[in-house]
Amino acid sequence: MKRIVSVSLGSSKRNHTATTEVLGEEIVVERIGTDGSLDKAVAMIRELDGHVDAFGLGGIDLYVYAGGRRYKFRDAQKMADAARISPVVDGSGLKNTLERRVVEWVDKNVLPLRGKKVLLVSSVDRFGMAEALNSAGADMLYGDLMFGLGIGIPVRKLSTVATLARLILPVLTRLPFQWVYPTGEKQNVRIPKYADQYRWADIIAGDWLYISRHLPDNIDGKVILTNTVTAANVEELRERGAAMLITTTPNLGGRSFGTNLMEGLIVAAAGKKPEDMTPADYEDWLDRIGFTPRVERFGVAAAD
Repeated sequence: MKRIVSVSLGSSKRNHTATTEVLGEEIVVERIGTDGSLDKAVAMIRELDGHVDAFGLGGIDLYVYAGGRRYKFRDAQKMADAARISPVVDGSGLKNTLERRVVEWVDKNVLPLRGKKVLLVSSVDRFGMAEALNSAGADMLYGDLMFGLGIGIPVRKLSTVATLARLILPVLTRLPFQWVYPTGEKQNVRIPKYADQYRWADIIAGDWLYISRHLPDNIDGKVILTNTVTAANVEELRERGAAMLITTTPNLGGRSFGTNLMEGLIVAAAGKKPEDMTPADYEDWLDRIGFTPRVERFGVAAAD
């Protein structure tokens, strides 16, 4: 039996363990939060190194992408360096493959995306989703400055995101990660903000913690395209009036895990080093395993 562990800077209140079967083999997937403590995360990775088949880095990105360039977060590198034996992934391999496929699948099978108004809360950490939504003809609004830096300026073009990234990310990636992303107990705090942008959108897409951080009380008829939701998060969306939830990762044991954990599962199944995995490898293993998106309709009509 394989064991995949996501060590997360997020709240321990979101911890979860599930057992699934992949190609005839039982695999335990586990998410362990360290409540914002980088030191605790590093210590946990060192302790489990060699005893798990793969690590996922949760609540933090090792890499973000924009304009064909890759930027690395220093804090995430500290976590990755703590493992000497077990492979470490951050989910970017799946964000470049699985999330593109999910957008294409949604466009064909669930909701035509051309002309839909989409608020993507952050594109640099969901570059595959951003490019796929843009290619599908959606009317895009990128919230990288708003949700990542608290600067209330929406961006309308991916090329503008790339330009801003070249200016900002070389500095930002060297700062403490909690400055740009909710970690620990901050993940349990909601401060409604950017109501006009949420109201404008037909579809609210991207990282769940960014979405939920400023979620309005009323999101009647909205479609949420995200990842890593718990049963409580699903109920929250239902109560606030969402029409539909689509997660890029499947429902395992009552919740959808992050792309980092699912990528760890694929790397462990493939038996390859993460650096040796190509997009074609991920595509092949996604076909073999047969991951399917999770779709929940809440009985409210979504925008046609």
